Amino acid sequence: MNKRILVVDDDLYMRELYEEVLKGAGYEVETAVDGKEGIEKLSRGGFDLTFLDMMMPKIDGLGVLTALLQNPPAVKNGPIILLSNLGHEHIIEEAKQKGAASYLIKADITPDQLLKAVEKYLGK
Repeated sequence: MNKRILVVDDDLYMRELYEEVLKGAGYEVETAVDGKEGIEKLSRGGFDLTFLDMMMPKIDGLGVLTALLQNPPAVKNGPIILLSNLGHEHIIEEAKQKGAASYLIKADITPDQLLKAVEKYLGK
């Protein structure tokens, strides 16, 4: 069975790019257009890895992490990797305290780096 990855990002271009790269590498990919939809999908559980944008309308990345802490899914999810164009250390630290495994700066990441991050967290 293929590993399941969720991409939560309000930017259509980024969602489509990540989905194309990840599906091309053989992963099963779902997307969410904002934090609200991300919470709905993560609450069902079963994702091996999640890429979570920090800045989104309705509910931001920290809000998603907070919601998951308050209501953990019955079926556990794998690591959550933050995606941000911000390098704000205090926000990143708060996100890690709320369960994020790591973060990537969106402006700096290439498709190869995205796949390396997936391999690192899925143990390939």
